[in-house]
Amino acid sequence: MSLLRVSEISLQERGDFALQHISFQQQEFEKLAIAGETGAGKSTLLQAVAGLAQPQAGTITFDGRRVKGPQEVLVPGHPGVAYLSQHSELPHSLRVEQVLRYASKLPAAESQKLYEVCRISHLLERRTDQVSGGERQRIALARLLLSSPKLLLLDEPFSNLDRGHKQLLKAVIDDIGEELRLTCILVSHDPADTLSWADTLLVLERGRLVQQGPPRQVYAQPATEYVAGLFGDYNLLRGAAATALADLAGLPPRRKPLLIRPENLLLTTESAPHTLPATVRAVRFFGSYSEVDVALLRTRLTVKTASTDLMPGRAVGVALAPAGAWYL
Repeated sequence: MSLLRVSEISLQERGDFALQHISFQQQEFEKLAIAGETGAGKSTLLQAVAGLAQPQAGTITFDGRRVKGPQEVLVPGHPGVAYLSQHSELPHSLRVEQVLRYASKLPAAESQKLYEVCRISHLLERRTDQVSGGERQRIALARLLLSSPKLLLLDEPFSNLDRGHKQLLKAVIDDIGEELRLTCILVSHDPADTLSWADTLLVLERGRLVQQGPPRQVYAQPATEYVAGLFGDYNLLRGAAATALADLAGLPPRRKPLLIRPENLLLTTESAPHTLPATVRAVRFFGSYSEVDVALLRTRLTVKTASTDLMPGRAVGVALAPAGAWYL
């Protein structure tokens, strides 16, 4: 049986639908991420799962019990579900150890293990006004985990964190799943956060679920141009260039745009077999790779490559990686 089951929920805010007919399931220990542009309904969906927002239709069931919204209970929230927002607040001018002790329902040894997993053991004697934003986020997370939830909801947890604290919090979240055996749902606008972490991706657009599946599938075979754009750069081709590249990929001709990610285009010598002739128009260096604009059959394509000897005006051959093209 699924740990979490969301069935046909709809939710209106100020007369407009924030969520429309959303359905999905999550198994225990499955890492599920929710992606979408700002205003797509990601946070609203997470709050509904937590029992903090009231759907007007549909049901949410967690661990065999229906999740009730704030209009149905005196204190909003659902047993066993913890919700971490991007703006975590802690009591002012208390020692971190005090804040955590007041919230703890665990024996001392288990609490200490949790502090180590959250990388906050060295912060226990500090006051809450003496910690950084990244440290505050990890302390707030530890405080939630002291209630022994079964499902952790992470709403843009990396927002406003610098690179160092973001990488540290990512490591903490990985350890929470592995060492504490906790099921998580993550909301993030950054594709690097969701693609590398999730077992399953849900993609929302204007309150609707438009695609779900493993990250590799969603990235390589997006359902729409909107989904393609959420997870990285792409070339969308029509006309002669699309026909020629589809033929190169062994795809039958179709009256649909052809989507190719820049890293799936390969640059070789102009005379190499199984290539199409093209001309380099621009090169942009990004450290570990370069972005190269090429002209092919009067169409401009962007290619990501590790080559360092390309210059504008050079003649090249364009090849395609296996399974590198997808009809929208």
